[in-house]
Amino acid sequence: MNGSEFIKRVKKFGKMTGTPVRFESRHGKGSHGRLYYGSRFTTVKDRKKEIRAGLLHAMLDQLGLTLDDIL
Repeated sequence: MNGSEFIKRVKKFGKMTGTPVRFESRHGKGSHGRLYYGSRFTTVKDRKKEIRAGLLHAMLDQLGLTLDDIL
C-alpha cells in the first residue's frame, strides 16, 4: 500500500464511523504531510512510495486504528 492509498482508506473508514479525517500537506517537509483522524494524527511519507509493514502498523497505532479497519 502506498501513501495515497493509505490516506484514501483512512478517509473512507472515517466516513463510515463519522470521524473527521483531513490531510495537510503543508505540515511536514518535502513530500511529507500530516493525516488527522479525529484528534489523533500521523505523518505520511512520500504518497507515491510503498509503506512497509512496520511503518504501516506504527502509523495505524498512532491513529488508534487496526489493519482490519482499513482493509
